[in-house]
Amino acid sequence: MLNTEEKTQAVIAALEDIKATNITVIDTSKLSSLFERMVIASANSTRQTKALADNVVIKLRERGEQVYGREGEDSGEWILVDLGEVLVHIMQPAIREYYNLEELWSKAQAARPKLAGAPK
Repeated sequence: MLNTEEKTQAVIAALEDIKATNITVIDTSKLSSLFERMVIASANSTRQTKALADNVVIKLRERGEQVYGREGEDSGEWILVDLGEVLVHIMQPAIREYYNLEELWSKAQAARPKLAGAPK
């Protein structure tokens, strides 16, 4: 069983195999109890989004990891692969720009209440 960092690196390697672009990793461990990392990658076509999702699933299963779900394969514009503590979003550029998950999650981080006496 891979730890979160190893799983994230395995996802990145699987995405790079199929030439994903603009791969971003967001640490969500302090923002969500559901998952610790979000990996977002761009694909240039529905065919590539599906190939990227397939490769992530194959490579992670080869390493003994469980895939909890896949969503969005009907349209292929945005595919989500749920690996438990790591969520993978594979999006075509227009969809990625529209939803702008990076900004959404950075705003969530900035809006987190700061505890008195807690390190900044």
